[in-house]
Amino acid sequence: MVRKGKAEDCRGIYELICDMEEKELPWDAFSQMYGEMLADSRHVFLVWEEETQVKGVLHLRMERQLHHAALVAEIMEFAVDKNARSNGIGGEMLTYASDLAKEAGCVQIEVACNQLRKNTHRFYLREGMQNFHYKFSKSLTGEDTTENVLGR
Repeated sequence: MVRKGKAEDCRGIYELICDMEEKELPWDAFSQMYGEMLADSRHVFLVWEEETQVKGVLHLRMERQLHHAALVAEIMEFAVDKNARSNGIGGEMLTYASDLAKEAGCVQIEVACNQLRKNTHRFYLREGMQNFHYKFSKSLTGEDTTENVLGR
């Protein structure tokens, strides 16, 4: 079932996002940021819970954007436990997030997705999203590379 995230969901969300990124993120920074975002009305965390276990997370940020002159929702992170995929969880969570964004007055919902995640691209297309944009990034840590790899 989908519900809004709570402070006690942090560890489960952390594990899902580390798995999605294929690396261990710094726990202290992650948990502090999660708490700050929970307190910020622009951020909404949705979780899929099964038998008290967090099996899915969708982090939605809603903000006004000048290039739309409107409120836009952006999916910042979206992960479903690999053992729970292909059961409709992702579709249900995306529908819930879309409905929530529309009710808040958003004119669009967006998501950026790594080019290497081909299955995820198929999921978004199947759910009615379109790929109209490119997203460019540049490391500011001195570790810039032209190779796109997960888990770095």
